[in-house]
Amino acid sequence: MPGLSIHVVDVSRGIVAAGMAVEVAFMPDGGARHVLANGTISSKGTLDHPALAATLAAGRYQAVFQLGAYYRAASVGIPDVPFLDTVTYDFGIADPSQHYHLPFKCTPWGYSCFRGGA
Repeated sequence: MPGLSIHVVDVSRGIVAAGMAVEVAFMPDGGARHVLANGTISSKGTLDHPALAATLAAGRYQAVFQLGAYYRAASVGIPDVPFLDTVTYDFGIADPSQHYHLPFKCTPWGYSCFRGGA
């Protein structure tokens, strides 16, 4: 099944990051950035958006995770100027027939994002 899936886990608290705002954009060479999906992480830890279930074009993409706002809303004690506020992850899709899964693991002080198995 082609497309893109995103799963976000707040490893500092051992829970999925339900409510975290995430945006996914396509960035064509020489073209304007085009937002494909914009939403919040569900109670399952996923960004559920129909545009991500479609076959995506080969090219450059960007996922933007709103960590600072998520931790503030969860009443996690972070500084007024957080170490991580907005995390931007640029990645490429080379073969649109494949499924691309992005597990995103985060704390207020660090994160990991990689291509995982779906």
